[in-house]
Amino acid sequence: MAKKKMKAASKHGQSAIMEELLNSTGDFVLPAPGVLVEGVVTAIWKNKVLVDLGGVATGIIAGQETQDSTGTIDSLQIGDAISAYVLEEENEDGLVVLSLRKASQQKTWDKFIKAFQDGEVITVNANEANKGGLLLNIDGIKGFIPVSQLAPLHYPRVNGADSARILARLQKLTGIPLLVKIINLDKEGGKLILSERAAEEEARQKAMGKLEVGQKVQGKISGIVNFGIFVTFGGLEGLVHISEIAWGHVKDPNDFGKLGDEVEVLVIGKDSDKISLSMKRLTPDPWIEATKKYKVGTVIDGEVNRITPFGAFVKLDNEINGLVHVSEISDKSLADAGEALKVGDKIKAKIIAIDPDEHRVGLSINALKEEGSEGRKKGKKAKEEEDEKEEEEEAVEA
Repeated sequence: MAKKKMKAASKHGQSAIMEELLNSTGDFVLPAPGVLVEGVVTAIWKNKVLVDLGGVATGIIAGQETQDSTGTIDSLQIGDAISAYVLEEENEDGLVVLSLRKASQQKTWDKFIKAFQDGEVITVNANEANKGGLLLNIDGIKGFIPVSQLAPLHYPRVNGADSARILARLQKLTGIPLLVKIINLDKEGGKLILSERAAEEEARQKAMGKLEVGQKVQGKISGIVNFGIFVTFGGLEGLVHISEIAWGHVKDPNDFGKLGDEVEVLVIGKDSDKISLSMKRLTPDPWIEATKKYKVGTVIDGEVNRITPFGAFVKLDNEINGLVHVSEISDKSLADAGEALKVGDKIKAKIIAIDPDEHRVGLSINALKEEGSEGRKKGKKAKEEEDEKEEEEEAVEA
């Protein structure tokens, strides 16, 4: 009798313990699709991973869902703690279907949203390029950096907006780290718009505030176009206009450097976001010496190196050109200087004006012709006078 009571008491005690355990754990609810769960890797096969979810359920990761931005199934080991995204609450085998790929994407989105809200600068690598900008794919999230949002150093400045050359320049930017800010975010569409310019704006404003007209700076050539050379320095970019490249006539800015060349320039203007630079003003002005060497009335020998409708430019030395206006070329009326002269012609001309401030030398071919004509007139008159004198002497003798 005593034994039966003891057995009954024992059974009652076990039931109480089980009931207490069940009450303490409550109703178990499987993880819902769309949430992140933590687990421990318990088994790994060629393309499958089993995950223990806290001892109350087992999850499975299979196929492409085993891949994330850090690698693939090959990087996992038994016992690793991981985060996974729930795709299905339970499959036909009673396992929770999980994804490492989606978990990585979710974490990346969280990082992007925080960076967007806080205005943080992040580092990205472009995967490919088109003529409109750079394309990125980060954990399945698509990003785009428009050409207009590239930093000055990377902006593809090409003549005539040649799309093939723009694309070639942009393709060189793929695969390299770029500092950007997120300026637009669409989670539903899975898209980001990024800006390299915005990432540099704060530093740019600080640098702009410190920049002074008359300051010499070291920079790199970031673009060469028909009208000048762009130079980047200290997060800023300025333009050396074609008229500020050299003291003499500049036919092609490409003759004075190539992309990436280091150059020293002088800041000659700063207006809002525009910076004007000069290369020629860091070298001696040849016109100072020209005013000593060339004087009004001097006859020069030169070579025609440029023809325009209004006149011909004549090379006097390496840096100095003079202009023979179309009205000073011939005593005949000319509609275009090219009617009488061509590039390469060797000519004699007389200096009729010098303006060192405007860097101009005025030449005239007509002035030499007039001198010659005047000389012939004087010679003819002298001969006539001499003949008259002889006639008078003969008359006196007679």
